[in-house]
Amino acid sequence: MNLWEASSPRPSPPQVCGGEGGNARGGLAAQGALPVRRGFPISFFKLALLGLAVAAAANARSQELAAVRLRPSPFDTRTTNFLQLPATIGSEITIDASQTGAPINPHIYGQYIEHLDWGISDGIWAEMLEDRKFYFPVSASAANLDQATGQAAAPAVSPWKIIGSMGTVQMVEKDAFVGRHSPHITAPGGGRPAGIYQEELGLLKGRSYTGYIVLAADGDVKPVTVSLSWGAGGANQSAHTNLPAGPNYTKALFHFTAGADSENGRLAITTSGKGTLKIGCVSLMPGDNVEGFRKDTLGLLQQLGGTVYRWPGGNFVGGYDWRDGVGERDKRPPRANPAWAGIEPNDAGLAEFARLCELLQAEPMITVNTGFGDAYSAAAEVEYANGSTNTPMGKLRAQNGHPKPFAIPWWCVGNEMAGSLDLGIMPASQYALKHNWVVEKMRQADPGVQIIASGHLGDWSQAMLANCADEMNLISEHFYVNQVLPDLAAHAQQIPDGIQRIADAHRQYRREIPALQGKDIGLALDEWNYYSPPLSGDWGVPYFFQDAFGIAAGLHEFFRNSDLIRMANYAQTAGVIGCVKTTKTHAEFDATAFPLLLYRAHFGDLPIPLENPAAPVDICAALTSDKKALTVSVINPTADTFSFKMNLKAARMTGLGRTWMITGAAPLAFNQPGEKRQVDLRESPQANLSGTVTVPACSITLFRIPVALN
Repeated sequence: MNLWEASSPRPSPPQVCGGEGGNARGGLAAQGALPVRRGFPISFFKLALLGLAVAAAANARSQELAAVRLRPSPFDTRTTNFLQLPATIGSEITIDASQTGAPINPHIYGQYIEHLDWGISDGIWAEMLEDRKFYFPVSASAANLDQATGQAAAPAVSPWKIIGSMGTVQMVEKDAFVGRHSPHITAPGGGRPAGIYQEELGLLKGRSYTGYIVLAADGDVKPVTVSLSWGAGGANQSAHTNLPAGPNYTKALFHFTAGADSENGRLAITTSGKGTLKIGCVSLMPGDNVEGFRKDTLGLLQQLGGTVYRWPGGNFVGGYDWRDGVGERDKRPPRANPAWAGIEPNDAGLAEFARLCELLQAEPMITVNTGFGDAYSAAAEVEYANGSTNTPMGKLRAQNGHPKPFAIPWWCVGNEMAGSLDLGIMPASQYALKHNWVVEKMRQADPGVQIIASGHLGDWSQAMLANCADEMNLISEHFYVNQVLPDLAAHAQQIPDGIQRIADAHRQYRREIPALQGKDIGLALDEWNYYSPPLSGDWGVPYFFQDAFGIAAGLHEFFRNSDLIRMANYAQTAGVIGCVKTTKTHAEFDATAFPLLLYRAHFGDLPIPLENPAAPVDICAALTSDKKALTVSVINPTADTFSFKMNLKAARMTGLGRTWMITGAAPLAFNQPGEKRQVDLRESPQANLSGTVTVPACSITLFRIPVALN
């Protein structure tokens, strides 16, 4: 995640298209319109601090970054919602099918996931329990609780609570099942229960839940019971009793069906015998999980159609040891998240990421740690992922249940190593040496890996290109826009302006840097999006209909620079700034998801340069790879309908066209998981597009027309 290329902080947007005034991203949360995640773990505080860093970094680089180019807009906030324009504005658009640019690389439709608040845990991964491996001590101290709310005041407390006397639970380091220690529960006997529980679980009536507990015992602790409750009283719970508990750790399975909806479901583990019950780890997932992934999120991601997924970070990767995420899942050590608040259970590691990409039919891309990591660790990771079973790491992979190599093609060498928020940063002159060393060792493990270098627009990228051109295939740039401008057209235009600024700079580097002569090092914008510190809790930044216009316009700018931009990864996929938002029980597309899935599924591959006389309306065209269809996309950020006629050259229409449109009631319309969509994608009946074509105000429309070349 890059904050260096961000704009200045967001002002409060005015009333637009009937939307409410005030700060949209804060006001909605204050009104209770947005769900807030339970108190553990909380990343709001760190992200708020990052928001301050955004502004500071942007101010420090204001001399270097070009000013945003604003196009005229129909919105005038001084008087009314809209300027008084004609009822319809129109134009003739010439499309010459014989003039196509460099093919659009499918990798520009990539996604990015990071171990950050609902980005993987809770968002993509189906585990419902926090701290299932007991990284934090199970403590009875009230000092660990927020006195006002009773919730965890900081991420350094356990979500598990004690049943029975306060002294019955001890954290024991000797022979811990996983991590530093395991909870031991001393049962007092006499039928008096002792144990632990975790609450604030989201349950749906009739849904099944499956899980297991790894446990051992000294003495006769029977009966051992695991119960799931969705309300008070025995009628509102389901229990498994007499679970086996012997001297060695064993896994006991359980299954429940919720009898009612609940936002405060509770899983309890108790013993009423006499002795010591030892708990190694616990797991609870919805019964419909797909190999550990949330079925609802996975279904949305399959619709989203991302072509390449970047993982595991992001700032996270600078302190991440990939070895923590391989092997038996229950034995992987929990760690403090090195970049964000909370803990990382390491349940979703390299093998799980590779499997996710298989399920999504996407190419995997892994970022290696060049913060606190070194060349030998990076090479070992490549060998583990891609090496044969005759290699040491390939043999280890096979022992862990994966004899077939994962065949990871794309490898990012570090993340934002020029920034101030990543671990292990150093001057560009030193990092260039480290980059070359790391790539040398990685290519010894697999000569076929495709390398993406860590760039940062300006002196850093120039130094990397000048000194590392032989050791990269692409160079990465990141940018975020964190400013809400008062009219829709200007707000949307910030994204393509940022892309164009980066593309223009790299075209200049190609002309001026001797090491690039005869080389074709393309751009990977492997983090790009709108961003602002979330004021709605860990549920994240709600993306509005107005943000979808910027994402669509950004795709248009990628198309216009298809000769240079080879990859782009929307940041992020699920969670805080993702295009999919999740609650404990539901998942839904955010507004920014719809341009991504629309263009990925239906836009052409061979871009056609256009003269665009209709600004701020933004029009792009492309032929499909077989040249049997013409696609035309129209972004209309104005308050008026827009009509145009296509002057088609070197081709003729051969049938009716298909039409898709992204719709929203107002610029501040947004979707909430579990509720009716306010922003959506709709397909219209087939239509004759040979005459005048009209698109509505405030709309994003894509046409697909069968054609034959002349």
